[in-house]
Formats: sequence, structure tokens, C-alpha cells
Amino acid sequence: MKPAMDKTIDRPQLARDIMVTKLITVHPRTHVYDGISALLRHRITGAPVIGERHRYLGMLSEKSCLTVLTVTARAADEQGLARSRRTRARDFMATRLVKLRAGMSALDAIGLLLRNRISGAPVVNKGGRLLGVFSEKFSMDVLLGLAYDQLPAAPVDAFMNTDFGRVIDGSEPLLEIAQRFLDTPYRRLPVVRDEALVGQVSRRDVLNASHHLTSALDGRRSILRERSSELGLEDLAESDEESEPGDFELDSTDASAFMDRKARTISEDTDILTIARIFKSTPYRRLPVLRGRRLVGQISRRDVLAATHGLLVRAPQPGQALLYLSAVVGSDERPSLSRV
Repeated sequence: MKPAMDKTIDRPQLARDIMVTKLITVHPRTHVYDGISALLRHRITGAPVIGERHRYLGMLSEKSCLTVLTVTARAADEQGLARSRRTRARDFMATRLVKLRAGMSALDAIGLLLRNRISGAPVVNKGGRLLGVFSEKFSMDVLLGLAYDQLPAAPVDAFMNTDFGRVIDGSEPLLEIAQRFLDTPYRRLPVVRDEALVGQVSRRDVLNASHHLTSALDGRRSILRERSSELGLEDLAESDEESEPGDFELDSTDASAFMDRKARTISEDTDILTIARIFKSTPYRRLPVLRGRRLVGQISRRDVLAATHGLLVRAPQPGQALLYLSAVVGSDERPSLSRV
């Protein structure tokens, strides 16, 4: 029997080879609170919105859910139904973290992300000082470097994000953290005390905290409609990394009113290297796979990494394992790989 690796390199992998077909989906008339609950319950960052005959309509994303919960949390504060302004990062941050060691192989770092089913992790030195964050998005740089240039396995330090504008302390209020997520492409914020990493807050952590605090408002849709204009929700919608101005219809709390109607999609014939390039150059974490207008599957950054990581670590020289991918796109189309 041929080794699995030989089977894989018979031809470039396509979307149909690695896409996930069993998906959590949302009906367009689903109340957005129920959509948020579905994301939290299934621990996913987005769900396709599907109409009749499985027609794809858009994506209900984690960030669009943050928008509505931020508004309702503020309204709850004003009505004395919640105390979100008293909730600080220290109250809901995660403290048991997967940490990456400075100097470790980027391939090993990708393996840790995959095994722990996380989209990113802080990079620290021996003393626990935060150096940066390595994420699935930066993993695309590793993959593309190996595929195009047959680069040697570099340390994780060469690919981590060193933007310390994302760092917060334990006293930052919940709503300010939510606003920071709305204003930036960040998915996680390291919590630092005296230069040492003490915790981390993710978008999901904020959704969990906000959803709990605003549960008293469930079903009171008029609050969202009445307060959205005054609280500047239109501006928040425009800052969404996965949406564009005009995507949100604020007179409804149906899931369809908050979905990203212009989310990037791909076909079943899109090759894996093109998918990796899309993930590198855009903020998207998942790509719906369409057959015509029907949703037939979805591919996430994690799916791409899982499909290639084992091949890379088994190859005598990791770059050689992805040589077949280099033929998919001409050398003049090679992307410029960032090093942050």
C-alpha cells in the first residue's frame, strides 16, 4: 500500500478534498440572541445563514454578534438590569493558556495550535515575559514560505505578531474590551502585569460575559432598535473586519440583519494554496464553499493547517513536501511574505 503522503501529492488538494460538510447553520429569521447562543454552545466563530433549498445568504460572525451585545449591555446598564461596567478583564479572562516558547520551530507551534484546537497563542521567554502572538493567520506565512520558496523551518519568533497595542491590564472594563474588538482585527488580547503574561481575553470570552449580563433583555428587541442610532451602532458596523458599510439593517434583530452579506466564498475546485493565500491576505477565518448558490461545505484556516501539517513534519525536508503546490500558481504570482 502506498504511504498516505504519496497519495496526497498525486495532485494538488482542492476545497472538496478538505472541506467540512456537517455545519452549524442559522436560519435568516433566527433571533440574533439565539444565533449568539449557538456560536457559544458549539464553540464556533461563525455560522452560515441558509435560506430555502440550502441557498447561502451570508455569515453570522463573532464580531457582528459583539456589536449587538455591546449595545444591549449598555442598555442593560442604563436600566439597572446588569452591571457590565463593573466587570473587568480579571473577572473573566482565561488564565490557563497554551504558551509558545521563543525559539521553538514554527511547525511545532502550528502543531500545538492544532492539538489544542485554538487559533493563536502567546509567545513568551523563559521568564514568562510576553514577546508576541502567533496565530493561524501567521501560520499561512509559514505554509506559503515552504510551498513557494522551500524555506527551512523557521522559529516561531519570525512569524509572531509583536503589536503591543493589543495588550491590556486586568482592570480594563468589559465594554471597553468589546469596543476594542469592534475597532480592530484582534481576536485575543493578552493581559499583562509587570510585563508578565497573566491571562488572555478572546472575543468568545467577551461574548460569554456579555451574553450572560444581557440575558434579562432577551426578547426585548425594541431596545436594540431605539438605542442603536444614539449609541453609534452604524459606526461599529462599519468597523467590522468581515463587513462593509451598509451590511447591517438595524430595524431588526433577525440573524439576516446582522450577517455579513459580502463574505468571501470559494468553489469546490479552489486549490489549497489559493485558499491559503486568501486566508493570508484577508481577515477571514472561514470560507463557505458554494456549488452555484448552494452551500456544500466550509473550510477554515485550521482545516488548511490540518491538511498540510502532518505532510510537512513527515517529509525529510518540509519544503519538498509542498513542491507540488508551487505548480498551482506561477512564480510571478508568489506572495510577499510578511515578517512582523
